Amino acid sequence: MAKETFSLDFEFSEFLRQCFQIGYKTLPLISVTGLIMGLVLTIQSRPVLVDFGAVSMLPGMVALSIIREMGPVITALICAGKIGSGMGAELGSMKVSEQIDAMEVSSTHPIRFLVVTRVLAATLMVPILVLYADALGILGSWAGANLKESVTFVLFFSQAFRVVEFMDFLPAVIKTFFFGAVIGLVGCYKGYSAGYGTESVGKAANSAVVLASLLVIIVDLIAVQITDMLL
Repeated sequence: MAKETFSLDFEFSEFLRQCFQIGYKTLPLISVTGLIMGLVLTIQSRPVLVDFGAVSMLPGMVALSIIREMGPVITALICAGKIGSGMGAELGSMKVSEQIDAMEVSSTHPIRFLVVTRVLAATLMVPILVLYADALGILGSWAGANLKESVTFVLFFSQAFRVVEFMDFLPAVIKTFFFGAVIGLVGCYKGYSAGYGTESVGKAANSAVVLASLLVIIVDLIAVQITDMLL
């Protein structure tokens, strides 16, 4: 696959189509998830901070929680469910209907056309979706803070980003590329290696979601350990 990634015959139009399918078609789901994530985290955290007289720390705490951990992981798990299952089902159905065999006969390299484009698109689009979810999560947090008291938009965001440093942001972004690669690889592998029965399509989609979600958690654990050692 690495050889096909850097091939001169890279399927750029298919790559753009997959970016549209993975990125744009997932925006509504990520939008709702991001807003609710920030809203719920704020509603749950505020009473505890009020008891300690530290309610002014709410914006910074929520921003750090979303940017460093909750935003990347929750978004990646949502993407594993939607994108991973979609890839597994699509490639599995192509395997069952022998479309992949037909591509090989017609001199179209299936790995280059089907796998490389999807893995690269997932690797690129998942980090963008995570950044989008982070922004909406902090916006949802501001909305949650205004349920109990009046906080201006400018004041909330200035307090939120006062405690966020570049090294809080960088490791979180880097690991999202690995999340995207894992989701793309697992979805394509499960679909491409599906059997020839119709039942195997459902199994490929289901196993892609389960394995991709598990690997996202494992990659996150490794990334947190590495970040903790380096910082």
